Amino acid sequence: MAADPSTSPGTRAVLDDIDARPGSTASLLRTLIGVYLRPLGGWISTADLVALAGDLGIPPAQARTGVTRLKQKGLLLAERTEAIGYRLAPDAVGMLERGDRRIFEMREMTDADDWCLVSFSIPESERRTRHQLRRRLQWIGAGIVSPALWICPGHLQDEVLEILDDLDARRWATLFRASAPVPPGSLVEAAAQWWDLAALRTEHLAFQESLTGLPTEPFAAYVRLIDSWRVLPYTDPGLPPSMLPADWPGRRSFDEFARLSAALAEPAWEHVRALTRREAPSSP
Repeated sequence: MAADPSTSPGTRAVLDDIDARPGSTASLLRTLIGVYLRPLGGWISTADLVALAGDLGIPPAQARTGVTRLKQKGLLLAERTEAIGYRLAPDAVGMLERGDRRIFEMREMTDADDWCLVSFSIPESERRTRHQLRRRLQWIGAGIVSPALWICPGHLQDEVLEILDDLDARRWATLFRASAPVPPGSLVEAAAQWWDLAALRTEHLAFQESLTGLPTEPFAAYVRLIDSWRVLPYTDPGLPPSMLPADWPGRRSFDEFARLSAALAEPAWEHVRALTRREAPSSP
């Protein structure tokens, strides 16, 4: 799905990061760049980037086309130093840092944690903004209590404020911090109404299934692991156990990701360093 052309470049980067289908060329290249370009000093030669993409099974011509599209989307800037290459666009750094916090610091709520309630009333003349707000609240894992009242973990309040500011919708929204909700039925029933838990379950099971097909080579395995996982920490709000079915698969997903990430990260990084050592400049 293409990003809304009326949004700012920063917004497009955020939306595309969620929209890119895991396992696709666009998604794998974005994951590769997001994980490794900053540790490499923010720059990589075109030849090395294409070579690393090849290690992920992406043919050279397809990789070059994909990189060009990422440049058009504002993630990369063409820059020649000792060789032709790409530098990470400054506007993309904040998006990648937010992604790091989600991907590598997945938070699960407890019953003692606060909630953030988002109440908004956007005029009909701004229905496009209302549509974008609802889409982006869903993308950060917010649930729908009613069309104009959304709920998310309290630690996501700053992200909600960023979305409101980015859409110039702050004047139409009020945020509340709240303790545990008291619905008419059980918390499990309420959670199933506010979030699409059936879809989330399917995502978790698909992620777990993807682990059986990881490559044996650590670099390719690590990038594909991150790529398969990276959407889940956005769409899954990390609800407390009291709001989830007893057989909820989320805990297994979290544990498997943590285990495999810890085992693969260093050998994957060694592979990248060995391949790029000749041309990657020092950190500015």
